[in-house]
Amino acid sequence: MTRWLVTGCSTGIGREIARCALEAGHQVLVTCRRTADVEDLVAEFPGLAVAQALDVTDRSAISAAVAAADAAFGGVDVLVNNAGYGYLSAVEEGDDAEVRRLFDTNYFGAVDMIKAVLPQMRERGAGHVVNISSMTGLVANPPNAYYSSTKFALEALTEALAKEVGPLGIKVLAVEPGGFRTDWATRSMKEAAAPIDAYAGDVGVRKDLIKQFADHLPGDPRRVGEAVLMLVGLDVPPLRLLLGADVLQATRAKLADLSASIDAWESVTLDVGPVPAAGS
Repeated sequence: MTRWLVTGCSTGIGREIARCALEAGHQVLVTCRRTADVEDLVAEFPGLAVAQALDVTDRSAISAAVAAADAAFGGVDVLVNNAGYGYLSAVEEGDDAEVRRLFDTNYFGAVDMIKAVLPQMRERGAGHVVNISSMTGLVANPPNAYYSSTKFALEALTEALAKEVGPLGIKVLAVEPGGFRTDWATRSMKEAAAPIDAYAGDVGVRKDLIKQFADHLPGDPRRVGEAVLMLVGLDVPPLRLLLGADVLQATRAKLADLSASIDAWESVTLDVGPVPAAGS
């Protein structure tokens, strides 16, 4: 039995991760903004599930959540950073305050959660940090420039943190789902309040397509929960796990384009003689 803290459990991927861990007999602090949204899990898994209100942009709430896990279970073995939401906007359309709130939740919320549990994981010399990233954390397209930026940042954090704490016995990994049936593009989605007509034919059309297909995506969030449970059970988990044919195809295409570009411009890359001395 391990002790889990999962953020963003009211619906979708976070809820399924929590459910899979509970079904496997693990203890889970099931967190979301309103505990009423997860009381059914607490009722279904008495003694294993504990509900806790958590806004990951509130550091005092983060401290309270970790304290609640300590009180209920004696600590946190597995942190799953899942809380987050989307924002559809062309770069020029983005509202500064909204974009900063997006980063506060999707990126800095994860950072603060990690910093809150690392001391106890370091002391034990063990632990897992699982960051739920996205296909858009690997491949960026309109109208997800800002959302992708939060996930690209989370990818970098994951990569560096894994190297920092790996020698201390702590495993860190990122999961990159493609298109899964969640409320990411419906209830929790935000978008630019003042669209610019010049982008209507491209960014605007992409926004509409995302919203139209939100309820018809191929991925079952349950499969993400099962994958996360499997990863935590591995002695040597991968740094990244792509989930879905769409993210696999998009990532391979990006890698091929990047490799081709590197090869095409290799002569220029290497033909950069010594930097001239000052004043020469």
